[in-house]
Amino acid sequence: MAKKYKSLLRAVTTITPLRFSLAGGGTDIPSYFTRNGGGVVSSTIDKYVYVTVKHHSPLFDEAYRLTYSVTEHVNSLDDIKNDIARECLRLVHVDAPLHIATASDLPALSGLGSSSSFAVGLLYALHALRGENVSAGQLAEEACHIEIDVLRHPIGKQDQYAAAFGGLNYIAFQRDGRVNLDPLWMANDGISELFQHSMLFWTGQQREASNILKRQVGRIAEKKAGYKKLQRLAEDCRKSLLGGFNAKALGSLLDEGWHIKRDLSEGISNQNIDDWYKRAKAAGASGGKLLGAGGGGFIYLIAPPDKQQSVCARLRDMTRVRISYEPRGARILSTLAE
Repeated sequence: MAKKYKSLLRAVTTITPLRFSLAGGGTDIPSYFTRNGGGVVSSTIDKYVYVTVKHHSPLFDEAYRLTYSVTEHVNSLDDIKNDIARECLRLVHVDAPLHIATASDLPALSGLGSSSSFAVGLLYALHALRGENVSAGQLAEEACHIEIDVLRHPIGKQDQYAAAFGGLNYIAFQRDGRVNLDPLWMANDGISELFQHSMLFWTGQQREASNILKRQVGRIAEKKAGYKKLQRLAEDCRKSLLGGFNAKALGSLLDEGWHIKRDLSEGISNQNIDDWYKRAKAAGASGGKLLGAGGGGFIYLIAPPDKQQSVCARLRDMTRVRISYEPRGARILSTLAE
């Protein structure tokens, strides 16, 4: 039986950042870190997922309306096709009828952690409607529980923590399942330098990551040496950033990590991605990587400001998305009282 509550709000809108990872991606998968530990360096950016949850008028004659890339009108929780929304509603009960609407600044299925940002933002809104205060740690763990334990998505735990806490962090994954988040405070305005050197390019290719990730997870034992190298690179990246921003060193580290990741499973890269990356380096980028599981999405690059025009010229068949640093995690954007 659902715990009784009294809602004082009619509607809540949350805003949750997207993220890019610099190093260690893949070592946050439970089947790896529960045996070896793991670590990821990531940062949130000024691009967001917005989630609004409002008490729906009974005049619409439906228990749930969901608006995202499609619209759902259903009368039973079991009939909701959006699996994350359905399981969030199971975990944090709010009385129907409800209208849930979501929007994003950038395309989904693109390697920026949008599904986890949606989960974190929706959970935050549901707790707020129940009048409950909730910590970033609780939001991250609830989102992990839904995506990994309940839905069995073959993903790691970095995205949920990045979305909930925000900022530039080294996130350590312990063998016993605990997660430690270490904010990275860079000297001499290093974060500004990092983002001045950061370039994000849209491949135009959205991809469903689950198949790539399933193959990747299935080969963790076979590719353990590669994962250990990625784990070491995350630690090296942490140390490098704490010592101050060094574009050449960071680019070289990203380049090494990308070449290791390409070997973890088929489908991570393709001819177009390899060609774009080679062109970017030839134009002056010191290194970079494809974000997310692979197969499409966004390419992230480190390039000196005086080389960025040349990089854009060599990648004129791609779209650059300008990004800035976001130090905050999920938060409530607005509320409407009953």
